[in-house]
Amino acid sequence: MSDADTAEARNGIQVIARAASVLRALKGSQTGMSLGQIAERVDLPRSTVQRIVSALQAERLVIASGAGSGIRLGPELHSLAESAHYNIAETIRPLLQDLSRDTEETVDLSILRGNILIFIDQIPGTQRLRAVSSVGETFPLTTTANGKACLSLMDNDAVERFARGEWARAGVKRDMAHFLEEIAEVRQQCIAFDRDEHTSGISAVGIAFKDWKGDLYGVSIPTPSTRFQQSEAKLMAAILKLHQDIDALTSR
Repeated sequence: MSDADTAEARNGIQVIARAASVLRALKGSQTGMSLGQIAERVDLPRSTVQRIVSALQAERLVIASGAGSGIRLGPELHSLAESAHYNIAETIRPLLQDLSRDTEETVDLSILRGNILIFIDQIPGTQRLRAVSSVGETFPLTTTANGKACLSLMDNDAVERFARGEWARAGVKRDMAHFLEEIAEVRQQCIAFDRDEHTSGISAVGIAFKDWKGDLYGVSIPTPSTRFQQSEAKLMAAILKLHQDIDALTSR
């Protein structure tokens, strides 16, 4: 390869990297960003950002926001993302099977949809007395281990909004300050607990994670409370190891 070809290849790689940085800067922005805001975020000259944005607009990877005052991610990018979608349930199922085998307990996988958790996969435990729910069943957020774990990945404003809505629908009153303290502890420890809160006689530990698209998932180990008290430390260690393994997968 000649020096000219090498330089051209290097320039092409730089352009792709800069375009990727612009797309990442726009991720999560619903109203769009101005060229100046993008330039500041990616630390590039405004003129350079303008050229990149123009090229991305031509491919419908970015579009002008509804108000016409900013740029946001375009429909073609969403289409590409769907085409490259990974099924996280299939990806982590071997890890869930290992967790169930090692603990001999049932392991549940759920996804947050709207304001509820939907169970999408389950590995039944081998214990004679075990907790089993049906795939497709829905569960609340504030009284379940996986629900509280999902809430811990949100900011406090969102936590309060979800909690107040759930409590209003259930017709219950709870201390918000105390609940926020519990969620703060879950954030710190990366693990949540349900001690007979959702179902009398059933306790659980749970974790939560985001997939490549940003969807929230929870994993829990529901256990008869009498056995949970004896095996809590073992269950905690096992599910925290799972959390590390999933984090390694989703951060690639």
